[in-house]
Amino acid sequence: MRGGGRAESGSRRLPGVDAGQQGSVATVPIPLFDTSSQLAEIRSEVDRRIGAVLDSGHFILGPEVELFEREFARYLGVDHVVGVANGTDAITIALRALGIGPGDDVIVPSFTFYATAEAVVTAGARPVFCDIDPETFCISADAVERALTPATRALVAVHLFGTPAPMDELRALALDRGLVLLEDAAQATGARLDGKRAGALANAATFSFFPSKNLFCLGDGGAIATGDSEVADRARLLRLHGSRDKETYEEVGYNSRLDALQAAVLRASLERLDGWNATRRTIAEAYAREGLGELVELPRYPDGAEPAPHMYVVRSERRRQVASALASEGIETRALYERPIHRQAAMVPYASGLDLPGTDLASRTNLALPIATARTLADVHTVVEALRQALNSA
Repeated sequence: MRGGGRAESGSRRLPGVDAGQQGSVATVPIPLFDTSSQLAEIRSEVDRRIGAVLDSGHFILGPEVELFEREFARYLGVDHVVGVANGTDAITIALRALGIGPGDDVIVPSFTFYATAEAVVTAGARPVFCDIDPETFCISADAVERALTPATRALVAVHLFGTPAPMDELRALALDRGLVLLEDAAQATGARLDGKRAGALANAATFSFFPSKNLFCLGDGGAIATGDSEVADRARLLRLHGSRDKETYEEVGYNSRLDALQAAVLRASLERLDGWNATRRTIAEAYAREGLGELVELPRYPDGAEPAPHMYVVRSERRRQVASALASEGIETRALYERPIHRQAAMVPYASGLDLPGTDLASRTNLALPIATARTLADVHTVVEALRQALNSA
C-alpha cells in the first residue's frame, strides 16, 4: 500500500455507506471515530437482545455471555473464549492462567497502550520493553532477541492498529526459547495472518471491546481466547475470585466478569464485524490510490496479512504542521503514544536508561487519520488534498 492510481473522488460509494452521505464534505467535520453510525446499523437488534436479557434476569455471566463466548470462539477458530470485564484484566488473567507470575520477565513493546505493560505488573511479573519496527508498529523476533533476559518466560505480541505482528517468526522464537506467547489483539479483532484469525495464533490471546474498537460493546468488556482447555479453565476460575462455586476459593483472583447486557451488544456487533472491517480496508486502499503515499509514510503490513484497521496511522516528520492544517479544515487526527510506556513515570523502575530508537521514531512521527466506517471516498479525497496543501504551503 505505497502508491497506486488516484481514486475517483466521491464517484462511488464505499460498502455500507448511504448515497446521501456522498455530497461535498469541505465544510463538514470529519471525525476520527464515528461509532454512532455502526450502532445505528445494529440498533434494532441490540434493543431486541437487551430486552431479552432484561426479561431473563441474568445480568452477570449467564446464558447470553455463554452464547457470545461460543460464537466468538467459532469466529476466531479457537476452542475457548472466556469473557472478562475489560481488556486490561484479560491480559493479567491470561498471563496468570499461562503460569506467569512473580520472578518472571515478560517482553512487551513500549509503543502500545499503557495497559499492556500495566497488566504484566498486576500479574506479578516484570515488563521488559523491546523495540518495534516503525513501519509496521509491531515487534519483531530480532527486537525480542535483543531484549531477552535470563528470567524471560513470556512475550506479548501486540497487533497494533489492526496490523498482525509477524507471528511465524515470533512463534518460532518462542518455541526455541521455551517462552509463552500471548497475543494482545485488542485493536485487531477480525484481522487475519496466512488465513488464520488474530486470536488463534499463539498460546492465548486477549481482546478489548471498548466502544471505539472494531468489535465493540457499550461500556467495558474483554475476553481471553485459547485452544488450551487448562488455560481456559484457570481463566474462568480467576475471573470469579478464584472460585468455581462462590463457596470455596482456590486462589486469589479477580472480580472480572463480562455482563450479559454487553454480551448482547457484542453478539449483534459480531454479525457485522467482517463487513465493517472490509469497509475500513477499502478506505485504507482509497487513501493509497489518492496519492497519500506521496506525502507521508503509509503503514506496511506483513506478508500474508489481512489487516482489520482499528486506526489508519501514517508517519511524517512534519506531523505537527499536518495535524494543525487538517484541524483547521475540520479534520480530526490524533498522535498516538507520544510518550511511550518505557518513558512513563510508573515504568521507570523497569526501563531506566533504555534506548528504543524505533519506538521513539514512531512516537515522534505517527498520526492517525479518519477511517471510520461512515467515511466516504469524498472524505478520503478531502483529507488527502488538505494534507497536500498543508505540505506544499510550507
